[in-house]
Amino acid sequence: MTITQAAELEGLREIGRVVADALQAMGRALEPGMTTAELDEIGRAFLEREGAVSAPQSSYGFPGATCISVNEEIAHGIPGPRTIAPGDLVNIDVSASKDGWFADTGASFQAGPAAPALARLCRDGRRAMELGVAQVGDDRPLAGIGKAIGRFAAERGYTLIRNLASHGVGRSLHEAPEAIPTWPTRGDRRRIRKGMVLTVEPFLSRGGRWATEGDDGWTLYAEPAAPVVQFEHTVVATERGPMILTLPSRAAA
Repeated sequence: MTITQAAELEGLREIGRVVADALQAMGRALEPGMTTAELDEIGRAFLEREGAVSAPQSSYGFPGATCISVNEEIAHGIPGPRTIAPGDLVNIDVSASKDGWFADTGASFQAGPAAPALARLCRDGRRAMELGVAQVGDDRPLAGIGKAIGRFAAERGYTLIRNLASHGVGRSLHEAPEAIPTWPTRGDRRRIRKGMVLTVEPFLSRGGRWATEGDDGWTLYAEPAAPVVQFEHTVVATERGPMILTLPSRAAA
């Protein structure tokens, strides 16, 4: 969507705060020995207390309040009985709606002691997202997001999952502009306009290039198999650059 009124921005700020605080609460609670269902319950309860509704559940019938993907699972992992082990790479994706407004955020964490290589991948995954976010602004090229992320990934020897794109958000979970690449492309002449609301969510990997769907119809895996991290913000384009909506509140920080 494109924001045209102050009330729209206020609604998006509120749900942005909610999903950001939910993600932070889940990240803090994450520890070896808990199941992904237990971790999801923390997110579900938080959203419920805030008067928010899980977007994947309400929009697509997803069998969980949040998406929790562990190790070989890179996105859309279904919460369940899987026990998180020390050193596991866990991605948490929280999207929700409140009063008709939607926001989407996510991050990758390591459970317990951090292996240096995976800790570096997580740091670089967050940096890749930040570089993409920095490209958001009025009248800037939409392809600039993928160009900046791609340059960063190539310089450090990473790959990017090339069939999981960013997207517009606001009045629904997925809307125009659709399929915003977070990898370098040619021929995309679309431009970002003031007030446009979109996600920036690169999937940075040590070898993975594509996402393939598993037998459950939801969970995605890297092809070729390799560690993958994802970090995501919902942002608004302004004349001065990006306005990030999915930052945790001071009370949650």
